[in-house]
Amino acid sequence: MIAQDIDLLAMQAILQNTTSVLVVDVREPWEFEEFNVGGRNIPLADIRQRHDELSEYQTIVVVCTNGTRSRVAAKDYCRAEVFKDKQIYHLKGGILEVDDD
Repeated sequence: MIAQDIDLLAMQAILQNTTSVLVVDVREPWEFEEFNVGGRNIPLADIRQRHDELSEYQTIVVVCTNGTRSRVAAKDYCRAEVFKDKQIYHLKGGILEVDDD
């Protein structure tokens, strides 16, 4: 399985039109507190230990600042047996494109 790269508009559409979806922000807690697009903060270093938190969701959208850490996390989720039946998306380019005015 391969995570599908999506842009901000596609992420918004998924969030509006999909049930059982969770945004996973893999940045550090201080980054998440400073600015976020919602979802659950699971730092990249902790993703493997916290797989069980995602079991109830069918669709997972992974985000970070510029797309680097979220790509790593999305690939890791795709390799995990527990996620084989889930849809995994990666926000290409990260949340830098979000206007927080």
